[in-house]
Amino acid sequence: MPQENHQLPPLAQSPSNPSPLTNYSSPISSPPESSSPLPSVALLHLSFNQDSGCFAVGTDHGFRIYNCDPFREIFRRDFDRRGGGIGAVEMLFRCNILALVGGGADPQYPPNKVMIWDDHQSRCIGELSFRSEVRSVKLRRDRIIVVLEQKIFVYNFSDLKLLHQIETHYASKRTKFIMAHDSRIACFAITQDGQLLATSSTKGTLVRIFSTSDGSLLQEVRRGADRAEIYSLAFSSTAQWLAVSSDKGTVHVFSLKLNPEAKMNDISRTTTDSNHAAGSPGSSLSFFKGVLPKYFSSEWSVAQFRLLEGSQYVVAFGHQKNTVVILGFDGSFYRCQFDPVNGGEMTQLEHHNFLKPDGSS
Repeated sequence: MPQENHQLPPLAQSPSNPSPLTNYSSPISSPPESSSPLPSVALLHLSFNQDSGCFAVGTDHGFRIYNCDPFREIFRRDFDRRGGGIGAVEMLFRCNILALVGGGADPQYPPNKVMIWDDHQSRCIGELSFRSEVRSVKLRRDRIIVVLEQKIFVYNFSDLKLLHQIETHYASKRTKFIMAHDSRIACFAITQDGQLLATSSTKGTLVRIFSTSDGSLLQEVRRGADRAEIYSLAFSSTAQWLAVSSDKGTVHVFSLKLNPEAKMNDISRTTTDSNHAAGSPGSSLSFFKGVLPKYFSSEWSVAQFRLLEGSQYVVAFGHQKNTVVILGFDGSFYRCQFDPVNGGEMTQLEHHNFLKPDGSS
């Protein structure tokens, strides 16, 4: 079986043009004064960087990078030729190196390639080629991780040397399973340290949090009673809070209490109490055996923020305490604050539309 191709084109070796793949600390550049918006833009991709201080936008003409607090456009790159769609943009904190994958009806790059972009040079300085479409790409200061349908490739950042190939299909003996939901998985999120996993199913009523070390269920929270499509899950940096966005037009923030031993005792006690209530001859809940008690014992969100229905939203926690940043595929940017004690409706701190030239509301 042929190997996947990966290459780093030679760079001019001069003091003004050092090898950019080792220049991790360089800040991303400011937008050039000549940058001008295209008349119509279709969004293909939205994502936050590793600390949620910035976010990246992939469009059918190029890509853009924004700062969250304060909100401002840092730079954009609109490709000259017709099309130029970017389906994935992965940042490395705030440095000048990005990973790009083509997307849309007229992609700038083939969807089976990961292009390493250096914005100091405004060009690609390396590429990784595969035999199938790239599903996702993630960056670390020392690694590039590329996800395909049935494989994960791990590369050294500095020279693009292939370090690991991981099979992900069901037949692999190395594949571990967590029985998360009865329905298909719709969305999941992992903490930065990789220790916690949050999952939701296509039903969209419950979100479950698991330990990745042993697959144990640590907590279960309820978004609502009716079905919903979950768009985004996000842990806070301390894993104290979990944010959830869905097609219902509401962002929920849940309080997490992730003491595994105490949590499993609570779950066991709730199950015992539910069975006792349902099985008692004189209990008014006996008709709803195992259903009504579980519903009323659910953990509900502490805070909520109402949005317009009909758009897909991505959520993350802001740098300021108890703040949430919300991005919409309609170009909306919200920064909100929640009360960790009293909960309730969040307070909107700011709103912009990043698709408009001046970022106005």
